[in-house]
Amino acid sequence: MGGKGTYAVGNNVGYTYQTVGKVEGIKVLKGMGNLHDLPVEAHSSSAYIKLKPNGEFSMMRFYDKNHYLVKEIAYHPEKYLDSSRKPILHIHEYEPGNLSHRPNRLLTAQEYEKYKKYFGGELRWKADE
Repeated sequence: MGGKGTYAVGNNVGYTYQTVGKVEGIKVLKGMGNLHDLPVEAHSSSAYIKLKPNGEFSMMRFYDKNHYLVKEIAYHPEKYLDSSRKPILHIHEYEPGNLSHRPNRLLTAQEYEKYKKYFGGELRWKADE
């Protein structure tokens, strides 16, 4: 997998991620060197998954037909959505070509059901009330 913003505009670069497995047919990537996130664009896949070192789900990113990042499901504390400071599943939505605009929200029940097969088990997705 290449680097930030280059593949989508036709500038191929060396690989900076390695595939370390699959979850339900989706590639699990690990950054090489100092990269710890998932790529902001895809070479050919419509989604990638990142796991924590202990194998727990960390994030999943989705890409459009032009290889741009459009959605990310993440599992970490998100103080604006849940004050408990515990990890919670939530979604960041991106506008193609604008990585700074990323509103976040909790998953809906329908989204949780749709994507739960990728989480490797039950993860917290509702805020404490």
